[in-house]
Amino acid sequence: MNEHLDMERVCADLVQRHKQKAGQPEYIALTTEEVRSALDGFFAKERPGSLVADVSRVGGGASMEQFFFDLVDKSGKAEKMVLRLEPISGITVTDRRREMEMLLAVAEALPVPKPLWFDETGEMFGRPGMIVNFVQGVTKDSESEVKCTGLGTSVGDRLRPAIKRQFMDYFVKLHGIDWRSKKLPGFDVADSDPKQVARWHVNYWQTMWEMDKVEDRPMMSYAFQWLHENLPDCEELVLIHNDYRTGNYLFDEETGDITAILDWEYACIGDYHEDLSYSLSPVFATYRDGTLMFSDLYEREEFIAAYESASGRTVNRKTLHFYDVLTALKTYVVATAHSLSAARRKQNHQDVLLTFVSATNVIFVNELQRLLFEESR
Repeated sequence: MNEHLDMERVCADLVQRHKQKAGQPEYIALTTEEVRSALDGFFAKERPGSLVADVSRVGGGASMEQFFFDLVDKSGKAEKMVLRLEPISGITVTDRRREMEMLLAVAEALPVPKPLWFDETGEMFGRPGMIVNFVQGVTKDSESEVKCTGLGTSVGDRLRPAIKRQFMDYFVKLHGIDWRSKKLPGFDVADSDPKQVARWHVNYWQTMWEMDKVEDRPMMSYAFQWLHENLPDCEELVLIHNDYRTGNYLFDEETGDITAILDWEYACIGDYHEDLSYSLSPVFATYRDGTLMFSDLYEREEFIAAYESASGRTVNRKTLHFYDVLTALKTYVVATAHSLSAARRKQNHQDVLLTFVSATNVIFVNELQRLLFEESR
């Protein structure tokens, strides 16, 4: 395996950790009783006199194993929380400390879950994870027929205008945060040359592909070659979410208020074009009246124009195209390589879901081919 270690230090460490996990035994999903017992032991030290109640598994989720529970204090007041635990392997390969640091860094500007306790080594609960506060809300219109959140998800005609406005407002606020004033020791800054941030990301995903691929794909070899040959300059480094779309935020179905932006595992200091490209991925779009609507909110050109107007930034179409290609490639690695390798090794609590997701590979490779052909014309 050819390891491209010119990347963030934490990402290089993730590569090594992921390699070590490959030989670990099958993952046995925790029972709610096991989770309750672990929580009892933890809070006996952290909150003496408190009681853990109503532990329940959260449905879905291919990256984290999650549980709702109530923490009842001595006065009888209950506070609802969420326990997020890493399986051995999953659809994502990410770092819990980085996730916690990013949540704390953006909390003043954006509605996000609040990290309450953090377990980097798995000492508390057997697996690395964290406890965050519970936030009320839904990820999709309750009348939507789509079952897999994020893929063709509808927010509904009634709430779309309110959600659309907030979606862009929070996106621009994220990119406007002064990250230099935040405590982000787990994040490196790619500022040694203008192409470094793009190079780091291509190297990371190429290394992960080579580690988890089930079979060689000529299209992927060509795509990585194209990416290395077309690295764009980054004019401004900002905080990026890297998975900002409908399905990754909660909203109040009565008011349309976005109550929490979720899934910060891939967040980093990067080029805002990369964030734009992910939000504009057709995989997370839906057709409405014959028009492709990204996150069921915007047409592509409408989204770009709205971002430019609200942020004061200019979207470089050549740079955006580069990140469109990278986004298609990333989603292919996640859906095909990470998912299937984790399922085959039985190292995840969602083996069936991961196997199902891997079958969507044709969608991603077709999009990758379309984008590369579009550039070559």
